[in-house]
Amino acid sequence: MKKILFLAALILAALPTEAQQVKFTVNGISKSNGATVTLLNRQTRQQVATTVVANNKFTLSGTAEKDALLAVGQEGLDWATLFFNDGTPVTVNLNDSTLKGSSLNERLVSYDMAANAPLGNIERKIQNMSQEERENNKYELAGAMMVAVLKMGEQIEKIFTEENQTLIPAAFVGEYRDLNGSDKLDSLIATKPVWASHPLVQQQVKEWAYEKEQEALKNAFIGQQFTDLEEADVNGNMHKLSEYVGKGKWVLVDFWASWCGPCKAEMPNVVAAYEKYHDKGFDIVGLSFDNKKEPWLKAIDELKMPWIHLSDLKGWKTVASGVYSVNSIPDNLLIDPQGQIVARGLRAQALHTQLEEIFGE
Repeated sequence: MKKILFLAALILAALPTEAQQVKFTVNGISKSNGATVTLLNRQTRQQVATTVVANNKFTLSGTAEKDALLAVGQEGLDWATLFFNDGTPVTVNLNDSTLKGSSLNERLVSYDMAANAPLGNIERKIQNMSQEERENNKYELAGAMMVAVLKMGEQIEKIFTEENQTLIPAAFVGEYRDLNGSDKLDSLIATKPVWASHPLVQQQVKEWAYEKEQEALKNAFIGQQFTDLEEADVNGNMHKLSEYVGKGKWVLVDFWASWCGPCKAEMPNVVAAYEKYHDKGFDIVGLSFDNKKEPWLKAIDELKMPWIHLSDLKGWKTVASGVYSVNSIPDNLLIDPQGQIVARGLRAQALHTQLEEIFGE
């Protein structure tokens, strides 16, 4: 879970204070009477307007920033229909995700549907299969998924080639970066195409730069000797990290919290690693980012975590956050028997792979 306060402040500070407001009108049809339809701003991630389908119709109206990328979605549907707030009214059919409006927005929706169709077809096929069918066809499905990703990549590349001097690529910058890497995207942005100046793109670039900076700070610890700190155990007794680290065992220093959903989802994997390798010289020290003792202790018990647990119960202000530049959890450090940090952020299979290299099967 992200520690987002600083990032949010950074982004908001960079936003224009007097963005031009343009009226939007969305007329739509849907077969889902009584369903809630919501209009979201993709940049601010905020709800712009909402209504309810009645007599198979709905209308949304109001104002938003000029050329803001807006998304019309309906409860119960995974798909949202995009359009730029260019001042031209749009008509949206939520039954088939089509849109009528300006030429720009009609092309945007057409590109969006074409880019996502290959993966969507595979996902629907998988959803209609039984668990046994999925297992029996897992290699075929994996191959089909790879082909679908390649086809999606071709469609995204087409967008950035054909629409380079329009706003349309701004809606697909994240996908382009995921498929082609940040270096290629940076090279495109350096040519100063029209879409690169869109506020959504500028915001994403700032977010990625911040994340890259934080990742570099984290990785800087790898290869370094651990830094000692002191926190209380579950009984309130103070302990130094050096009591457990650098004493001849491999130690995973695990940053987590009882309120962190991804941490709790990952914990059975961590428990399995502990049970498999503990007798071979592997230990864990949990450093919690909790604020309250009761939920911390309850989570330790419920998740059956039999290792050392420490916390100063200061949430994100915990000493561990400052010492090890922890800005998101779950996170962890793998420290060798001499106290040197050798890896960070080991999750899922990556944790087991690393430990298998150290201890063997």
